[in-house]
Amino acid sequence: MSAYLAINGDGDYQDARPGSANSQRGMRPRSARARKDVGLIGQASWLSSVINLLNTIVGAGVLAMPLALSRMGVLLGIFVILWSGLTAGFGLYLQTRCARYLERGSASFFALSQMTYPNAAVIFDAAIAIKCFGVGISYLIIIGDLMPGVVQGFSESAGGVSFLVDRHFWVTGFMLVVIPLSFLRRLDSLKYTSVIALISIGYLVILVVAHFVKGDTTQHRGPIRLVRWESAVATLSSFPVIVFAYTCHQNLFSIVNEIGNNSHFRTTSVVVASIGVAAAIYILVAITGYLSFGNAVVGNVVSIYVPSVSSTIGKAAIVVLVMFSYPLQVHPCRASVDAVLKWRPFKRSESPQSSPSRLASLLAPSKTAPQTRGDGMGETRFAAITTSIIVLSYVVAMTVSSLEKVLAYVGSTGSTSISFILPGLFYYKISSPDSPHHQRLMKEDDDEEEDEGDEDEGLLGGRGLKGGVWRKRLLRKLSLALAIYGFAVMITCLVTNTLLVVAPH
Repeated sequence: MSAYLAINGDGDYQDARPGSANSQRGMRPRSARARKDVGLIGQASWLSSVINLLNTIVGAGVLAMPLALSRMGVLLGIFVILWSGLTAGFGLYLQTRCARYLERGSASFFALSQMTYPNAAVIFDAAIAIKCFGVGISYLIIIGDLMPGVVQGFSESAGGVSFLVDRHFWVTGFMLVVIPLSFLRRLDSLKYTSVIALISIGYLVILVVAHFVKGDTTQHRGPIRLVRWESAVATLSSFPVIVFAYTCHQNLFSIVNEIGNNSHFRTTSVVVASIGVAAAIYILVAITGYLSFGNAVVGNVVSIYVPSVSSTIGKAAIVVLVMFSYPLQVHPCRASVDAVLKWRPFKRSESPQSSPSRLASLLAPSKTAPQTRGDGMGETRFAAITTSIIVLSYVVAMTVSSLEKVLAYVGSTGSTSISFILPGLFYYKISSPDSPHHQRLMKEDDDEEEDEGDEDEGLLGGRGLKGGVWRKRLLRKLSLALAIYGFAVMITCLVTNTLLVVAPH
């Protein structure tokens, strides 16, 4: 999420019943002679998966959408919002495709990198960890910056009480709320707090739309650009805000692992629903917020409303939103830190197919699987990593009042990597016809088709096979194009940040 720019779950998993990999993915069972596969099946519902992914996507950055429209113009701005949602959604779709090559319940960036680019795995996970850690700190800083104003908005006399207007007090106070949430193992355990966060987003959307309908901001409204943009530089400065507003890819693998029915249709529908709702929210707030103030709009549209109880509640809603979004950043940060600590250099003599450290269970799954935690971390390791993340983020938030410069570069590299570059490169590499993982998956699919009976054979079956091959080839080309697009976005954002964020200071 681009928010800055603007409990113990034991993992209710159960042993999978013997069957095919496809039966574990929520599809129809294969014949008894098919390979038996044992893994971990999640219990999360489709709705909770959408709620958690949507909460990861939509943050306080939604309030910066009207400013992006003022710089780009209405038509170009809406196009960029839709295009960014399409490309981010395609990256998520590729992640769901990549998860098919992994054991049920074991999908992660680390697992994929071990199968594709093992020596670069530590770089990928380090980038994800730093990105999530930085965003989590920015949430704490937002809480410390907004709460004194919220308290004074409800009671002017609160300004006389020193600790109530002290950002350090509020950062410390809200940490007591997010600490127990951060120690939850399963993302699905955060579905109720995600509902509260989405209610906060709903209030902010209603607030912006209500002021637009009432027309009480017309006296402050500037001119409106429908087609023309402010300038190329101004447009580029708002481009990262929109692109990074869809970043949620760090949590998708957890959602795929935990969802009860992880068939291709169900996981794709989670992606489509989440991205679709997020895009609708962004467009609605962007248009109504921009038409309310015109070119006089600022980065946080709520901050320029006439002081009132409703606008103060809006600021409080932002605090609630980022508070419950903090654990959603700790979850992938912890997994990535754990992967970095586990990483060992890949030796040429090793083979991903034969080495246990290279996911040998994928190629030769055992007949018995121990009951383990969904994240694979022991109690002590889990507690140590989580505590380190929380303590370090708290210390930084208490000592630093702005991370604008740092997050500008972290977002440009980390967000583009996990949203576009890694999903594109991973799928392009693992789906290669020469890849042993791809060949194995294709053999499983062929065996399933063979077991379906004669009714699927013949002319229609042949056409379906040819069509499937054509679609897979196209998908590989599009995945490579997404990776190239990601590198282009990264370079553009780095140059823009250097010229507009760092240089002026």
